Amino acid sequence: MEKTAEMPLGVVVTKTRGKSRWAKWIWRASAVLPGAGPAAWKELRRDDASVEYHATTQPLVLHRAETEAYLTGLAMETPSVWIIMRPSDDPDDEEDVFVHSVTASPYEAQDYADSGEEIVEAVPMPEGLVAWVRDFVERHHVEEEFKKRRRDRVNIDKVQDGVGDARVRQDFDVYRAPQALKPKGRVH
Repeated sequence: MEKTAEMPLGVVVTKTRGKSRWAKWIWRASAVLPGAGPAAWKELRRDDASVEYHATTQPLVLHRAETEAYLTGLAMETPSVWIIMRPSDDPDDEEDVFVHSVTASPYEAQDYADSGEEIVEAVPMPEGLVAWVRDFVERHHVEEEFKKRRRDRVNIDKVQDGVGDARVRQDFDVYRAPQALKPKGRVH
């Protein structure tokens, strides 16, 4: 049985004008196209306020070890695919972002979102993609029984006299209270 499954996903990115002087453009992932062919910022639609591009086609790879994450994503109110975009390093690029990857795992998407470096957008899964992911999960998911971890029994009656190598003479015990180090019999 295969360990992974892969499907090409076209990523549709929408570019709208920013509303502040600090952000000239706002880039949002708006849709996915399952089974799409290769593309490089192909314009799909333009109106007064925005432009939609078929930005790229990325492989959506499912791994059988991550079926629990896919189940979590499918159980959401709106099952989603997450698009991870990064700012472009090339100042000559007309596009300010590039699509780094796509994932069906909300756990992986959260890892990318935690860094704050990437733009992570949730895009609703089309019905056919939901069925494909669900079929993969049904073939590979193995429910794991929860096992409560038990602590080791530690003998707390052991006496530790000092720290370090027992063969090396120590003048004092680092755990001893400072009052115990004062010479007895002297009054100040």
